[in-house]
Amino acid sequence: MKRTLAIKTSINQAYHQVLSLLVQREHSALELTRKLSAKGYVVEEIEPVLAQLAQNNYQSDERFAEAFVLMRTNQGKGGVLISQQLKQKGIEDFDLSTIDFFELAKSVRLKKYGEQLPKNYKEKAKQQRFLQSRGFGFEQINQVFSCE
Repeated sequence: MKRTLAIKTSINQAYHQVLSLLVQREHSALELTRKLSAKGYVVEEIEPVLAQLAQNNYQSDERFAEAFVLMRTNQGKGGVLISQQLKQKGIEDFDLSTIDFFELAKSVRLKKYGEQLPKNYKEKAKQQRFLQSRGFGFEQINQVFSCE
């Protein structure tokens, strides 16, 4: 009886800690699991908390993915990087097809280097590496330089 009461109390505490995290921003279920595990909670305490949050629609991996993609595209990040980061956060199912990464890559290059085209191979390579570091694919990078 004491063990059951202790688990219920612990689950209640975990629930309130997760709610305080979700008030600040959206989190994936994997992020919340990692944060609760780091605070010493065990799987038997974490799973019911996440199930209750999902049932109440307080936590949604789909909503997290949408917010994350919007945030990263506003930061000028490319699809390769966004995909990689979402998978690290436990999100396997997401849709990036609505975003025009070619236009985004073009605007990121324009913002950083201006309208002047690179005059030599060294400068072009530098700009291509910059776009690659931002998470754009080779196809998008090549299109940026072929269209200008």
